[in-house]
Amino acid sequence: MFRFSGRALRAAALAVAVICAYAAGVVTGGTPERAAAPAGRSLLDEAAAKIGNEAAEPVSRGELEHAAIDGMLKRLGDKWARYYSAREFDDFRGRLNGRYSGVGVWLGVVDDGGGGPADGDTGGSGATSEGGGAGKRVRVASVQPGSAAERAGVRVGDVISRVGDRAVTGWDVTRVATALRGTPSSDVVLTVDRAGREHRFTLVRTAVSSGDVTVSALDQHMQIIRVGAFTRGVGRQVRGALSDSPDRHRGGVLLDLRGNPGGLLTEAVETASAFLADGLVVTYERQGRPAERMNVTQPGDKATPLVVLVDAGTASAAEVVAGSLRDRDRAVIVGSRTFGKGSVQEPVRLADGSAIELTVGRYRTPSGRNLDGVGIDPDVAVSADRPPREAEQRAQAVLRGLLATLPNKDRG
Repeated sequence: MFRFSGRALRAAALAVAVICAYAAGVVTGGTPERAAAPAGRSLLDEAAAKIGNEAAEPVSRGELEHAAIDGMLKRLGDKWARYYSAREFDDFRGRLNGRYSGVGVWLGVVDDGGGGPADGDTGGSGATSEGGGAGKRVRVASVQPGSAAERAGVRVGDVISRVGDRAVTGWDVTRVATALRGTPSSDVVLTVDRAGREHRFTLVRTAVSSGDVTVSALDQHMQIIRVGAFTRGVGRQVRGALSDSPDRHRGGVLLDLRGNPGGLLTEAVETASAFLADGLVVTYERQGRPAERMNVTQPGDKATPLVVLVDAGTASAAEVVAGSLRDRDRAVIVGSRTFGKGSVQEPVRLADGSAIELTVGRYRTPSGRNLDGVGIDPDVAVSADRPPREAEQRAQAVLRGLLATLPNKDRG
């Protein structure tokens, strides 16, 4: 049994009570007044019992409890708040731990005003995680390198229209993510809308582990490190890429955060620390508590020329990294304006294994900037309408310029 308190409880209880009154015959005037709830029994308990016993359409107690939770979350006005079933929450934790079985996409929401990153094909992202609301179209926010989705040609920005033979109109991100998951080696058909044309892909689900960091060599001893999401262990992998064979990146590093919807704030701090010697990475402000200064975890590479690639899909924890490195004069930002999500979410487990996720705080970059609703404007802008390769080429040109300004003794 769920018990709730406070302002959200009163609002939700009132709404349920009004619905119950109409169901009891206020509209037709055909039934007598019911007895008041027994002492000690909550109004929600009474409403749920009466709806369950007397409504024309059958509904389970569990469905009513979940609807009540959804109502309370909506009352908060927190667009990132959400409810996870026990299975969804287990999948969500598995994704943040870098383990899941799926097709390799992170999902987001898009409406007429534009889209924002939200979930993975296992559920959840952000700093600490993000959610999307129902009633909006679901799009691909990020595609994991080497995944079934990437091999098939799924692209960031594709709007999902069907999973299997089911149209997903009106589905929220979690429901689409759940439909994409399944046992390894099983097939799922994904249909997307891309610039008004329909594309259909048959994808084979695979067990995925720790694939959110990929490292590849570029010309002139440059290296590109792509981070698809900040799942557990990503910071360690980025640091390892810098310490292993440093000669491979003596010409500079491109840190590619395009399409990165966020993830664990601690991993974002560890990733930024890999490029900083010491000092502040981000300030975390939580209601009712003193602001927490999150500093460099251990000294990192402070000398290698660094460019960070961003776009409108760079959000939350990814913006922590980009904002920190820019504010600390450690990197040049290339690309298009980031999404602008400066809030932090935290899940709270309920008794049945399900969970609610709430916005619990906000972060600020080292210079004190709040990026919520604003995002980061790049130092070198590349139109979002241009092919992704163009931003990479511009970033390489910037790296060559940075390298040329270094004294000879620092050029490797």
